[in-house]
Amino acid sequence: MILGVDVSTYLEELEHNARYYDGEVQIDPLDALRANGVSCMRIRVWNDPHAPDGTPYLAGTCDIDHYVRLAKLAKSKGYSLMLDFHYSDFWADPGKQMIPKAWASFDIDKLEDAVYTFTKSCLEKASAEGVAPTFIQVGNEITNGMLWPVGRLTEADGGERGNYKSLCRLIAAGCRACREILPEAGIILHLERSNDAAVYQEFFSKMQEANIDYDIIGASYYPYWHGTPAELFANLAACRRFGKRIMLVEIGYGFTTKAYVLDGKESRLVIDADRANVPGLADKYPISPEGQAAFLKDLLAKAEENGIEAAVYWEPLWLPGEGICWASHEGQSYIKEEGKSTANEWANQCLFDYKGKKLPAFDVFRVNEMGIC
Repeated sequence: MILGVDVSTYLEELEHNARYYDGEVQIDPLDALRANGVSCMRIRVWNDPHAPDGTPYLAGTCDIDHYVRLAKLAKSKGYSLMLDFHYSDFWADPGKQMIPKAWASFDIDKLEDAVYTFTKSCLEKASAEGVAPTFIQVGNEITNGMLWPVGRLTEADGGERGNYKSLCRLIAAGCRACREILPEAGIILHLERSNDAAVYQEFFSKMQEANIDYDIIGASYYPYWHGTPAELFANLAACRRFGKRIMLVEIGYGFTTKAYVLDGKESRLVIDADRANVPGLADKYPISPEGQAAFLKDLLAKAEENGIEAAVYWEPLWLPGEGICWASHEGQSYIKEEGKSTANEWANQCLFDYKGKKLPAFDVFRVNEMGIC
């Protein structure tokens, strides 16, 4: 099984002088991960993560130029690459899929062309720079569609959701560009809600009916939202009927629910004590350094048993610190989430503690001599 990491914020961490340690010894975390057998780096790409005045949205400010810089570093250390198109200027997830500013007035025809052209131009640039990805995500957590409102799936009482025709046109445009520029790359369609078998069966049945040209079903798995490993793997087993490879393209688990303090203020964490109390898991895998390691060890073993091709840990190096933000105020405005703290809300899910010291889970996230996790 391939092990990967999404470290899209890593260059921003370095710009703010982040340091990583094994005990008291400073280390290069990318080298340490490679030594563990981690071999793939996932990097997100936003269209234009800047306000009209040029102010960056932060959280890596992950445009295609950022991808090239980070991908060159990754390649120099022996990583393969997974490029994650969000088709948005900032965060895209099941709760928001904001249309890029430059595409805001586009109808379905223009949007279809824009997805194709943008995907093609990014992949051409990556190829020209020597950092062509091995895997490409056409959309990020598109369970409810993408490029809202045009590609948004509509809810239906007691029946299947609507607007798949528009969504499939947009997905097909991205996939077509991928095949033209990098025909050997694995194309991933990525959903979350990975314990919801009905949603996965509906979505991928619609992709099958529309003859969408893709290779891999990608899933996010965070137990706080997505239930137990048993539910996850039952769902993914049912998806085998679609004849696609399967990856866990985002995973994570916390090591504490205690907030860090920055500038005399306690941080806000997405995964706090209430959300971390997952029925069926909290007792077996407490939110602690030891619980994080135990959870990750068991999850990887089950993934291996279930024939999962890859598992990618999301933002294991995203340490808290001065200037390290999940969003600037301008970024918050774009996604309509003003008024929240801008500080790193995900730091308690890392594989390093708040001071940059390696946690036990880091040593669990490895491939052994037999190539087995």
